[in-house]
Amino acid sequence: MEKKYPRILFRKRLKDLRKDVEKIAQKTLETHKKSTNLLFDFDKKRMEEVISASKEIDDMVFNLERKCISLIAAEQPVAKDLRFIEACIKVGSHLKRIGYLAADIAKYSENIKDEEIPKKPLENLMHMVDFVQMMLSKGVYSFLDQNLEMAKELRHDDDKVDDLFDQTLEHVTISMFKDKEAINYLVNLLFIARFLERVADRAVSIADRTIFMITCEKP
Repeated sequence: MEKKYPRILFRKRLKDLRKDVEKIAQKTLETHKKSTNLLFDFDKKRMEEVISASKEIDDMVFNLERKCISLIAAEQPVAKDLRFIEACIKVGSHLKRIGYLAADIAKYSENIKDEEIPKKPLENLMHMVDFVQMMLSKGVYSFLDQNLEMAKELRHDDDKVDDLFDQTLEHVTISMFKDKEAINYLVNLLFIARFLERVADRAVSIADRTIFMITCEKP
């Protein structure tokens, strides 16, 4: 029984890692959701909460990376276990970046808070917000549940976001030509759409890392 004990302890540390990633992921999902809500209902205090949360996510990821490195050094894991620990580091890095993208979305939302956004760009942005939030959830849970099929869906989903971004760009450009006074705030709208597209890219990266973790093959 004594010989088995270190292995049991190692398995517990792996489970604890997964719990840590799940906490960071939940915090990131909530922060991203709160940031996109600011687009349609701006509030200075909630913007500051998003910015503060992005820094908290950074700290959580830093602690996660320390645990992962400590585990690798102490246990010298191989094969599937090593890929899981490496994936935790990579996924944590993507979640940290998504947290800061959420902060960017929150900051830029302040620049459009009093503007009447034209109908078409607004519809495009609303669709992007919903679709990117869905992609982020899928990316996170494909990793946490080691769901290969869900992970593989993300690249197809990303094509939809790219299409929505292109439509946003087109409709914003048309609106700029119609109303020169609107150019300043419409540029901010494009930045927000770009931030959303980058969040979607990070969700795909999480899915790709999940695929590699499970199959040991590059997607």
